[in-house]
Amino acid sequence: MDECARQRRLLAAEFLQFQKVFIALGDETRQQIFAALLQSEKVGMRVPEITKCTHLSRPAVSHHLQVLKDAGLIGMHRVGTMNFYYAASNESCWGGLRRLVDHVDEVAGRANASGYPGLKEDEVP
Repeated sequence: MDECARQRRLLAAEFLQFQKVFIALGDETRQQIFAALLQSEKVGMRVPEITKCTHLSRPAVSHHLQVLKDAGLIGMHRVGTMNFYYAASNESCWGGLRRLVDHVDEVAGRANASGYPGLKEDEVP
């Protein structure tokens, strides 16, 4: 196996490690929720506050929050019976994504330099 093929296999394995993150952030509604959490003036928002920002139903917000939480993108803390959701500063998630993007950039740069056959920018559909 040549080095380029080996690097592509490594990238595929790294990509699969972050599949839940890509799925979570690939949904426009979850992007809105995540942005609302980031834009909040306080750390942590309750579901009713998020529904006001996003104009979604409470069950829809709860579902999307669970997907974001399962992906490690948000956290939740409880005060009494109230749940507050916030954008997580999960270094393993964010640092891992940064390393993946850096690795993609590195492999793509080497592939381009070695003449790897791919679509040129004017051929992209």
